[in-house]
Amino acid sequence: MSKDVAVPGDQDPTNPALRRRAQAEYLEMPGLKLSAAQASRFWHLDTAASVALLEAMVDDGFLYRARDGAYVLLSAG
Repeated sequence: MSKDVAVPGDQDPTNPALRRRAQAEYLEMPGLKLSAAQASRFWHLDTAASVALLEAMVDDGFLYRARDGAYVLLSAG
């Protein structure tokens, strides 16, 4: 049984406030290197929302994904 479940605004990776919050964390800690699982715990997101948020920031050129799968500020690499 598949159900469409609404994503709460604070879990929605397209939410501009969530994106700003995540970007601010990376800017405040330029050496920050998070896996998707770590980001989920850090920002209290489910795994799917965390991956979507991180990948969106990669697509924007803000982050890059390192060989080990962690997400890092692009200017820190």
